[in-house]
Amino acid sequence: MTGRLAAKSVLITGAARGQGAAEARLFVAEGARVVIADVLESEGRALAGELGDSARFVPLDVTREDQWARAVEMTVEEFGSLDVLVNNAGVLRFNRLQSETLDGFRSVLDVNLVGVFLGMQAAAGPMAERGGGSIVNISSTAGLVGMPGTAAYVASKWGVTGLTKAAAIDLGPSGIRVNSVHPGSIDTPMIRMDGLPTEAFEPYYRRLPIKRLGTADEVAKAVLFLASDESSYCTGASFVVDGGQTCGDHGLLGV
Repeated sequence: MTGRLAAKSVLITGAARGQGAAEARLFVAEGARVVIADVLESEGRALAGELGDSARFVPLDVTREDQWARAVEMTVEEFGSLDVLVNNAGVLRFNRLQSETLDGFRSVLDVNLVGVFLGMQAAAGPMAERGGGSIVNISSTAGLVGMPGTAAYVASKWGVTGLTKAAAIDLGPSGIRVNSVHPGSIDTPMIRMDGLPTEAFEPYYRRLPIKRLGTADEVAKAVLFLASDESSYCTGASFVVDGGQTCGDHGLLGV
């Protein structure tokens, strides 16, 4: 590795498994010190142990303002600063608009959108005091186009897309860059649900220009770019990692 995040302190939410865990492993390999934040305590602590002295674990329910304050405080206490925040935690709920409940809708927004809002608020002060930083919000292709049967999820991810752009404007004068990453169907426990086999996804990905599921490592590399100083002139932007899902109507001419 090339030390692209050397001396940077990073807080990653939802980092106990899936995309967050891939980001934590890659960031430590690139020289960062990482705080793994998640509600999955046993898995999060195991990952921190695997990564050694460069990692810590903190329990974090992203809907809780008090827990956000503690997670940011711990990052600064343990590693001296907060340079990068990756708002990765999220939930996926399947329900068409007409059958979604108000409580179900709000529960998804609380994690996927309110959690991002609270995280940026908590991180902004310590980052500004240090002279700047980078915030990477994990949205989705569902934050760029509609999807069937996921009304709450789509609404939350479009919210993250817009909130990212508003935050980039508000936080730019403090030297804080804010960007969003939009994964397509990435092979993680969230989309596997009850252990769905790869062939279950074939009808979806055979329509893509890149005919397979994406990997968590591929998303992590995009997040690494935005976390690093290599993206120093990027803010308020949407970076897509989707195998071509959002490039157009793949079946328009029946080919």
